[in-house]
Order: sequence, then structure tokens, then C-alpha cells
Amino acid sequence: MSRINGFVGRRHFLKLASMASFGIATYSILWGTQQAVNPQIIVADTHPVNPNPVIPDVALRRLLDGNKRFIQQKSQHSDESLERLRLVAKTQHPFASVLGCADSRVPAEIIFDQGLGNLFVVRVAGNVVNDLVTGSLEYSTTVLGSQLILILGHRRCGAVAEAIKNEPLPGKIGSVIEGIKPAVERVRLTTGDITEDAVIANIQYQVEELANKSTILAKLVSVGKLKIVGGCYDLDTGKVTVIT
Repeated sequence: MSRINGFVGRRHFLKLASMASFGIATYSILWGTQQAVNPQIIVADTHPVNPNPVIPDVALRRLLDGNKRFIQQKSQHSDESLERLRLVAKTQHPFASVLGCADSRVPAEIIFDQGLGNLFVVRVAGNVVNDLVTGSLEYSTTVLGSQLILILGHRRCGAVAEAIKNEPLPGKIGSVIEGIKPAVERVRLTTGDITEDAVIANIQYQVEELANKSTILAKLVSVGKLKIVGGCYDLDTGKVTVIT
């Protein structure tokens, strides 16, 4: 059985089923299929086969170091060669996952100076956590072995600004904005700049939501196999600041 980063690997994604009468926990999920599961069961393996396991703190430092290079215009542009392309075509082991805003000015690989296969990136307006986002990040951690999830917001976020206005929106835009409104309500009565305060509040709220929506991810956090952190990108300077 293939295992990655302490968890059941791609071919046997969380393959264990519940046998309560014997006290043996088993769990079965096949990626892309619909089967009944118990999301509370996570079984760790003491012998992971991920060739490059990266613990959360090291992964975060690697991101921040890359961002520093980006700011200083000293980007290394590593892992962009044809050789790297062919290598990651066979398999991938991203050292970090990033949930970022879909804003065209905040491309994760560029602002963190990373190349092919380094990051598992999910992007949606307002860096909003929903079921599809949650499932994607469960996949990146449990199957691909990433031990860090960075939820990356940014200054002057348009989606946050719309949530502050609290006005009707056309089409499906409103469904995205609804996911931000609880964060806005936390700071609506503050005396500071509500736009800036709401951006930070939204990052913090989405970090909380991700753990609340996923018992799988919450369990990994509790056993030290995963860290979920927030970050805010400054559109004017290019700097990412960790948000706690």
C-alpha cells in the first residue's frame, strides 16, 4: 500500500472501513467517487514514503523566503526547466498548499518565487472556504502530503469591499460574497478603516472555517501533521505578512 506524508497514499486514499465491533477503524475514499465515509477517522503511518517531507514551520519559512526574494527582485526562477517539467509530470509532492484570492494581481507561484510542483494552489474570489475548496485541500494534504495550508488574502480585496456594501449582486456573485459577510460583521462597528480591518478579519475567519468544515484537516492539525495559517498580501509592496 502506497502512503505519503504519514497518510494513506494516492492508490489507497484513506482506505480503511469502520468495524466498531472489533474496535478497528477503517476508512475508504476513492478520489472522484461518491462513497459514504466517516471523516473523523485518520490513521497515521510512521513510515511515510514522501521523498521530500516538509514540516509546517519549514514550509512556511520557505514561502516567506521566496516572498522576500520576490520583493527584492532577486527571484531565482527555480524549478521551471524542462527537466523539472518532466519530473513532476510523473508525480507531485507540493511542500505547501495555498488558498488564495482569484485576483489577477496575486499569483501565488510568482509572489513566493516557486516553480513547477512546489505549491498546490486553490484560488477563489475573496479566498472563501466552501465545500469544493475544502475537498481540494483535503486532497492536497491527505493524498499529496502537504503539511501547510496558507490562506492568502490581500489588501483592497474587491470581494471584501462588496461584502461591506451588503447590496444585491447579479448571478452567482452573491454566493461568494455571502461567505465573507460573517467576517465583515466582526469589524463593522470598529473605529478603524473597515476595508482594511475586514480584509484581516476575513483571512482569520476563513482559517477558522476551514478547520470547522473539515474534521479531516482538524484532526491533522491536532496531531501536528498540518498547520493552517493566514497571510495578507500588500498590493503596493508585494510583501506577505502572516496573520494570526
